Amino acid sequence: MKKLISLFPVLVILAFSCSTDRGIQQILGTSAEAPVFLDCRPVSSTEIVFSFSVPVHLVSFSIDPDREASATEDGKELRISFEQALEEGKKYTVDILVEDADRNSLNVIVPFRARNDRMPPLVFNELRTEYSKPKVEYLEFHTSEAGNLGAIRLFIAGHSLSVPVYEFPPTEVKAGEYIVLHLRSIEEGCVDETGTDLGLSRGTEASSEARDFWLPGSSKLFHKTDALWLLDQDDRIIDAVLLSENPGAEWGQKESAIAQAAEFLSRKNAWRPRSGDEAEKGWVPAPLDAISTSGTTNTRTICRDETFPAAPWAGNWYITATSCATPGKPNNPKRYN
Repeated sequence: MKKLISLFPVLVILAFSCSTDRGIQQILGTSAEAPVFLDCRPVSSTEIVFSFSVPVHLVSFSIDPDREASATEDGKELRISFEQALEEGKKYTVDILVEDADRNSLNVIVPFRARNDRMPPLVFNELRTEYSKPKVEYLEFHTSEAGNLGAIRLFIAGHSLSVPVYEFPPTEVKAGEYIVLHLRSIEEGCVDETGTDLGLSRGTEASSEARDFWLPGSSKLFHKTDALWLLDQDDRIIDAVLLSENPGAEWGQKESAIAQAAEFLSRKNAWRPRSGDEAEKGWVPAPLDAISTSGTTNTRTICRDETFPAAPWAGNWYITATSCATPGKPNNPKRYN
């Protein structure tokens, strides 16, 4: 890794992710106001900014993969500028050592994804909530424009409201592509298709006509009552869906995370009432406003009606008929019931 300044002895090493948690950690030092790492964010293809709780001075900085860089100190912020643009959405790791006016030192190791300003308008298109080996749960997306998927973050409320389940790697996509994120990897050959070969992946239901990605592990992450959303690097929602197995009920104690997610989606204007109308200020979706998942199975998936323009409300969705799941292909119009 490229060293800007030689590394001094480290008091504490912390690990964060720029694109997920906004953690605050206190370190050892002589002052009660010892520096605290707050955040780092890519602000352009050639710059990232670190934020701290107090003004700091840079002691050392390095990045992996190696890049030539320079630093500018501005009180509580530290701006790192690179001579060449970073690859869109690519994951880098920085190792930074700073100190405050009292010589309290802080060493932070931070993975982050480079700025990507070409994210396509990705929409959820087909969802499978049920698992039956070897067929796993999946999320299918569709894009109407070309772009790069790198650094798009997926959140599933039942898993975490603050930590993404998945971050897409840098991947160039064309307009009209179907993209399938399989939510378990239980076989050999489950590889991500980030290049031009769409027949690279060999997992069950991998499609040679669509782009396949795979979550590692075999745990269940997605349920019939859940909320999902995609975020860009400015925390703007790209698309979202809200699901409920019992639309006639209220959010219960077990669904507290889903209720919080519903309120979040409402505040972001990312979900509409069952009527499809624009929501009034302060409105919070109830289970009745969510997509009903009652009746879904491993072969009866939840599909967006592709004959209508994409819009964030339950009326755009239906459950397919038995054995009509179509991962990586246009949705089957046959409906359950």
